[in-house]
Amino acid sequence: MDLVPALEEPLKQPLKSVLGPATAKVMAEHLGLHTVGDLLHHYPRRYEERGQLTHLADLPMDEHVTVVAMVADARLHSFASAKAPRGKGQRLEVTITDGSGRLQLVFFGNGVHKPHKELLPGTRAMFAGKVSVFNRRLQLAHPAYELLRGDDPDESVETWAGALIPLYPATAKLESWKIGKAVQTVLPSAQEALDPLPPSLREGRGLVPLPEALLKIHRPGTKADVAQARDRLKWDEAFVLQVALARRRHTDAQLPAVARRPSPDGLLTAFDDRLPFTLTDGQRKVSREIFDDLATEHPMHRLLQGEVGSGKTLVALRAMLAVVDAGGQAAMLAPTEVLAQQHHRSVTEMMGELAEGGMLGGADHATKVVLLTGSMGTAARRQAMLDLVTGEAGIVIGTHALIEDKVQFHDLGLVVVDEQHRFGVEQRDALRGKGKQPPHLLVMTATPIPRTVAMTVFGDLETSVLDQLPAGRSPIASHVVPAADKPHFLARAWERVREEVGNGHQAYVVCPRIGDDIDEAAPGKAKKSAEDEAEKRPPLAVLEVADQLAKGPLHGLRVEVLHGRMHPDDKDAVMRRFAAGETDVLVATTVIEVGVNVPNATAMVIMDADRFGVSQLHQLRGRVGRGSAPGLCLLVTEMPEASPARQRLTAVAATLDGFELSRIDLEQRREGDVLGQAQSGARSSLRVLAVIEDEEIIAQAREEATALVARDPELTGLPGLRTALDALLDEEREQYLEKG
Repeated sequence: MDLVPALEEPLKQPLKSVLGPATAKVMAEHLGLHTVGDLLHHYPRRYEERGQLTHLADLPMDEHVTVVAMVADARLHSFASAKAPRGKGQRLEVTITDGSGRLQLVFFGNGVHKPHKELLPGTRAMFAGKVSVFNRRLQLAHPAYELLRGDDPDESVETWAGALIPLYPATAKLESWKIGKAVQTVLPSAQEALDPLPPSLREGRGLVPLPEALLKIHRPGTKADVAQARDRLKWDEAFVLQVALARRRHTDAQLPAVARRPSPDGLLTAFDDRLPFTLTDGQRKVSREIFDDLATEHPMHRLLQGEVGSGKTLVALRAMLAVVDAGGQAAMLAPTEVLAQQHHRSVTEMMGELAEGGMLGGADHATKVVLLTGSMGTAARRQAMLDLVTGEAGIVIGTHALIEDKVQFHDLGLVVVDEQHRFGVEQRDALRGKGKQPPHLLVMTATPIPRTVAMTVFGDLETSVLDQLPAGRSPIASHVVPAADKPHFLARAWERVREEVGNGHQAYVVCPRIGDDIDEAAPGKAKKSAEDEAEKRPPLAVLEVADQLAKGPLHGLRVEVLHGRMHPDDKDAVMRRFAAGETDVLVATTVIEVGVNVPNATAMVIMDADRFGVSQLHQLRGRVGRGSAPGLCLLVTEMPEASPARQRLTAVAATLDGFELSRIDLEQRREGDVLGQAQSGARSSLRVLAVIEDEEIIAQAREEATALVARDPELTGLPGLRTALDALLDEEREQYLEKG
C-alpha cells in the first residue's frame, strides 16, 4: 500500500514549487488553482483553429475574452489633455476582424508604443481583455496580446498544441496563453494521474485512460481528440459526484430512526374529515410515498417538488400530523420571517380547533402549533421553547432560530425544510441533530428541477413530484410590456391594474430594489449588460415606484409597500392588511416570492423584469391566480427586442410549465450557479459535464455508483476513486456536498 502515496505525489505538488511564485499566486487567488492536479483539471473553454477566426459578433459584455483575429487597421491619434496640454497625448486605435465582425482595441499614453510597432495591418494575434462599450460600440481597452507567428516552430502556436489553440477560462491578471504555457509545464505529470474509474467500467464503456484524456484535452491534435477526452472526463465528474451521493445515501440508510405510523382515528383523520375539498390524485400519491417512508426504521430523506400552488404545504402538513399522531413532534423550517409567519397562519387556519391543544374549545385530538422566530419578544419566545421541550406543542414553525442550541425538543420526529436552496446542508443537519434519533426529513421546493439536476444537486434525497394544480386554480396570462419601445403599453398596464381593483381584486407591483440609500444589487443578475451600461440607470426601487404610482396612475387606490428591511411586526401588519383586502396594491421586493397566499390578488406587474432570473419570475408569477378569478402577470422591461434578456422574458410569458422554464434557465446560466456553488463562492465541481445535455451519462453514472457502493461502501480496491472523492469533498465539505 506504500506505493499509493508515492503515486499521488506529482498531482498534489503545490503550483508554487513548479511555476514560480507570482504565477502560482495569481492562479490560487483568481482561479482557485493550488496544485498540479488543479491545473490539469482547468480545461480549455474552447479551441481556435489556426486557420480559422473567432466570432467577434458574439462577444459577451463585461467578460474577459480571448480572441484570435487579424489587424485590419491601426491609427495613432494625438490629442490634448490635462496631462498633455500641447496635444502630446496619444491614443492608438486598432480595428481587428475575423470575418464575422470587427472589434476596436484602444491603447493610451505610454502603452501605445509597442503595439504601434507590432500590430500592423495583416498581423494575426491572440487578444485578451474585458469587453466594454464605448460610443455604443464594443471595444477592448489595453488588451494583452500575443502575436501568432506560424512560421517559427519555437514560437507561440506550436507551444500551444498543433492546429488547435486551447483557450482557457482566464482573468485580467492571467491571460489564456500564459495559462496554456503553465499547463505545458505540468502536463508530463498527467502520466501519474490515478484513475478514479473502475477498470471494468472504463473498458465496458470504451473510455480512454485518464492520463491520455488529460493530454488530449490540453494538447489535442484533432477535434476527435477533444471529443474523446471530454467523453472520458464527463464520466469522471458524473461518476465521482454520484459515488459521493450514493455513499451519503448508504450512510443515511444505516442510521436508526423511529418509525412513525399515524393512529387510525387520530389527528390526521380528524384533519382530513374537516377539509372542504378532496385531495388531488397527485397529492394522494405523494402522501403515500411519504407515509411509507415514515413507517420505516431509518430516516426518510425526501425532496418534494411541486409547481407553485400545487398544494405542497397541505401534503407537508398531513405528514406532520401523522408524526404527531404517532407521538412525535414536527418542525417546519422557513427561509424568512414573513414566510414562517405566513405558514404558521395558514397551518392554524387549515387546522382550526385541531391547533388549539390544551386550550378551552380545542378538539380532543388537538395539538399546539407554535411559531419561533428571531424577532419574537422574550416572553413569547420562552413560552414557545417551553411548549417544545415539554412536548405540549406538536408542531413548530420557524426560521433559523429553530437551529439555535437553546431550542430543545421533547421528541423531534420530522423536519420539513421549505425552499431548500436557501438552506445549506449544515443547517438542515443541525436541526436533524435535535432528535433523540435522527428525525425524518422532507425538503420542499417550488423551483421545478429537471430530473438530472435533481439527481446531481439533491442526489442524496428520493424525489416526489406534484405536477397537477388543485381544482379551482385559474390560469395566469403573462405578457411582456416593452416600456421603452411602446410607452403606451405601460400606461395600459396601470389601467389594467385599476380595472382589476375596480372588480374587487388586488394587485402586486414587484421591484428589484428597496430604494433607501443603501445600494442593493438587483436579484438574479449581478452583471450589467450592454444595454444597462449604456443607460447607466439603477434598477427601479419599491419606495420610489410606490410614491410615483400613488401620486400618478394609481392615484386614489390604497397603495402600501413591503420589503425585507422593514421591522418584522410592520411586515406582518402589511401582509395582514393585504390578505384582509384592506390594501389594493402592494408594492414589494421579492419577499413575496415564496409562500405568500392571497387568493384575491389577481394581477402582478414586475418592473425591470429583465433583472430577475427565469425561475424567480416563475415563482413571483405564482402569487396570482390562486383563487377562482384568472391571473394576469405583466413583465415590464426597457430592454431592446433583440437582447437575450428580452428573449428570456418572452420565454417566461410563453409557458406556465416550470420544468420547461427551468431547462431554459439552465441553458442560459453557468452550471455552477444551478448547482448552488456560485452562492458559496466555491468553484463548481463540474467543468465539462453539462447537467441538461448529459442527462444519459448522469443517469448511468448514478446506477453504476449505487451498485458499486452497495458492493463496496469503503471503495477498498479503488485508491484513485478515493483520491478523487477527497478532492471533491475538500476540507470544508468533508461531510456534505455543497448545496448552497
